[in-house]
Amino acid sequence: MKKIFTFLFISILFLYFHNSLAADASPEKDTNMKTQVAANTDFTLSLYRNLKNETKISNLFFSPYSISTALAMVYGGARGETQKQIANALHFTLSDDSLHRTFGDLQKRLIQENKSKGCQLFLANALWMQKNEQFLKEFLTLVSNYSAGLRQLDFIAETESSRQVINSWIGEKTNDNIKDLIPSGAIDENTRLILTNAIYFKGKWKFEFEKSETKKADFFTLKKRKIEVNMMHLKENFKYYADEKLQAVELPYKSNEISMFIMLPKEINDIEKTESLLTSHYLNDITTKLNTNEIDLFFPKFKITWGTSSLRNSLIKMGMTDAFANADFSGINGKADLFLSDVLHQAVIEVNEEGTEATAATGGVIELSIADEPTTFRVDHPFIFFIKDNRSGSILFMGRVTEPSK
Repeated sequence: MKKIFTFLFISILFLYFHNSLAADASPEKDTNMKTQVAANTDFTLSLYRNLKNETKISNLFFSPYSISTALAMVYGGARGETQKQIANALHFTLSDDSLHRTFGDLQKRLIQENKSKGCQLFLANALWMQKNEQFLKEFLTLVSNYSAGLRQLDFIAETESSRQVINSWIGEKTNDNIKDLIPSGAIDENTRLILTNAIYFKGKWKFEFEKSETKKADFFTLKKRKIEVNMMHLKENFKYYADEKLQAVELPYKSNEISMFIMLPKEINDIEKTESLLTSHYLNDITTKLNTNEIDLFFPKFKITWGTSSLRNSLIKMGMTDAFANADFSGINGKADLFLSDVLHQAVIEVNEEGTEATAATGGVIELSIADEPTTFRVDHPFIFFIKDNRSGSILFMGRVTEPSK
């Protein structure tokens, strides 16, 4: 009977992050980072398309950074067709050594900015191994790129207590915002390895909304149902883009290195048309053509708790079929007796007058557009957002809001 190689990871973001990435560049590192960021963007959009088809008209929020980081560790132990399928699903093109070094470099840079700027940013990876089980030294060395702590548990004799230990670790690392990621029954006596990834952000807007300006206002859902939301209001100079299909605005955080980008369809029910446009080229086109305008911004407060959700079906549809059945993870323990039982993800975001978690990319010199009147940007119907890191260009978080009050 094949042993179960269980991979679980979590992502949570909560309020207020500000920072800038520390410079640590060489021509090779720069090239590898750009290559991997492009791959991560393609993976982000692929996963978004699959998840939104599953969620139908619901809110959606996930961390592609967290998911790709954790799956990169899984990829390190894959061999043969399993390895090829994971690489294709995640759009990996770098050599194995360069790939893992690049993921490690990105994590280190994000952690460095936390130390240098005093922001609340926490990234943690952990490997939970079956007691007395033998794992290859090469695999343990590889995952050291991710600063993954190694811990031993007895899944065979102490299944439930092992689950509680891991959930307690997750709760501690996420400031108790996620307390029970791994549900009862997800671990059994066949489990041999669990990989967890925790991410926690907190940051403030560069331009905070005045609470006294927040008023009750209408928001129109996908079904054209009118609901009442807490609508924030701010008039300020923001980077802005518009075409015949949508409006977009960048909301920076304190450091200017992290921003939220909001993509608002021109029509209430056009979010699916907007989603069909989502390619790496189109996103790059939007973010490079932003001009600074005076914006009269109306933006709803919202909170999304997404998960615990299984990514298994989406990853299979993206081509990772063997990983969950006829897998070859012999790079982990030297034997082809492990397979991936599930990939669980949970993410939380809350947006209010003071801030939210964020990542942004801003390139070149932005000129101020001249306008007689401020441009109105009223977010009163379903929209897409992503949070992007400036220095690397990585999309850390992505989602859509169809009902802010849900």
